[in-house]
Amino acid sequence: MGTTEKPGDAGDGSALIVIDMINTYEHEDAELLIPSVRRALPVLVELLARARERDVPVIYVNDNFGQWRSHHGEILDTALAGPHAELVEPVRPDGSSLFVVKARHSIFFETPLAYLLGQLGVGHVVLCGQVTEQCVLYSALDAHIRHIEVTVPTDAVAHIHESLADAALEMMRRNMGARTVEAKEVGFRRRGA
Repeated sequence: MGTTEKPGDAGDGSALIVIDMINTYEHEDAELLIPSVRRALPVLVELLARARERDVPVIYVNDNFGQWRSHHGEILDTALAGPHAELVEPVRPDGSSLFVVKARHSIFFETPLAYLLGQLGVGHVVLCGQVTEQCVLYSALDAHIRHIEVTVPTDAVAHIHESLADAALEMMRRNMGARTVEAKEVGFRRRGA
C-alpha cells in the first residue's frame, strides 16, 4: 500500500528558487530597485553556480508581465530586449533550469510549484531574487504554511525600500522560522542525503 505525500512532506532535498529576476525593469519603483539588484547580482550568480555544481534543482518563478500568452522563452526574450539586459543575462536560465510562471506576488499562488517540489523531493527552499519586502516575503510565508523549510540569503535578495526589507527579513526569521544568512553560508541538501 502506498503513502499519500503532501507538498512539503515529500522530501528533504533543497531547491534554489530564483524569484522575478527575469525582468524588464520598466515598472514603478524600478529606479529604487535597480541599485539593490546590482549589489545582489554577483552573489546570486555565485549561488546559482554552486547549486548547479551540486545538482540542486534551480527553479525560476517569474511574473508574466500580464502577458497571458507568455511562456518562459518569451519572458526571457522580452527581458533581454529591455533596457537592463545586463541585469538579466548573468542569471538567465540554463538548459537544466525549471521555470514556473506566476501572476501575483507569491511563488505558490495559483502555480504548480508545491506539486513540483513534492515531485522533486524538496522540503527546503532557498529563496533569492526580488523583491525582499514583497514577493520574497509572501513566498516565505506560503512555504512556511506548507511546512517547507526556508533559507533566505540576505545578500542575494534585492529590495526597493531598505527599511521594509530589513523588517521583512526579521518577520521571516521570527514568524516563519526562516534561516536568514549570507549566501556563502547557504547549505544545499541533496534528497535522501
